[in-house]
Amino acid sequence: MARALRQLALIFRRDCALLLGGARGRGGATLPLLFFLAVAMLYPFGVGPDTRLLARTGAGVIWVAALLAAILPLDRLIEPDLEAGFFDQWTLRGLSEEALMLVRVAAHWLSFGVPLMLATPIAAGLLAIDGAQLLRLELGLLLGTPGLAAIGVTIAALTAGLRAGAALGGLLMIPLAVPLLIFGAGSLQPGGENGLLLLAAASLVAVALAPFAAGAALRASRE
Repeated sequence: MARALRQLALIFRRDCALLLGGARGRGGATLPLLFFLAVAMLYPFGVGPDTRLLARTGAGVIWVAALLAAILPLDRLIEPDLEAGFFDQWTLRGLSEEALMLVRVAAHWLSFGVPLMLATPIAAGLLAIDGAQLLRLELGLLLGTPGLAAIGVTIAALTAGLRAGAALGGLLMIPLAVPLLIFGAGSLQPGGENGLLLLAAASLVAVALAPFAAGAALRASRE
């Protein structure tokens, strides 16, 4: 047991380094972060300089930007390691697919969700979002981005090895992530505490189911 935990810790460190640093030559955490900020920067040009309108709609735009940014890393979450045979080697060492997928979800969240949360104050300034709404927005992202990461890893496992898997993954992820988007945006309305609770529940369900669904998909793709 202790040996397996040490191996998973090493794999977690490796996954974080690859996903954060872009060691596979695909931008790492930089590309989703730049996309997220680009949406926040361009939105005021589309709707005009009305600060009331920006403050009323800006938080929802940030949630949409977070969802779209979550789609960008899908093609590098599972498929490169699957093609290189790393999952076969780890399985031969006695590590289950479910444990590997749980580690991958955690690494993906650290490389995707945390940078977006750090960039949210910048986006909030561009969208005229006040401090109280920013605080609730950050709390919502803290609760919701683990669910987005879990859905992303599951979709990546399902589409690994398929032709045009990245495009298909984006099409599959959007409807699955809609509940998180609805609850996250709903939490920003007056009296939105129930939205935060529903967001936390939906995210927890996604994180709990992801290792099993992604592990089963990974086994199917290796057979």
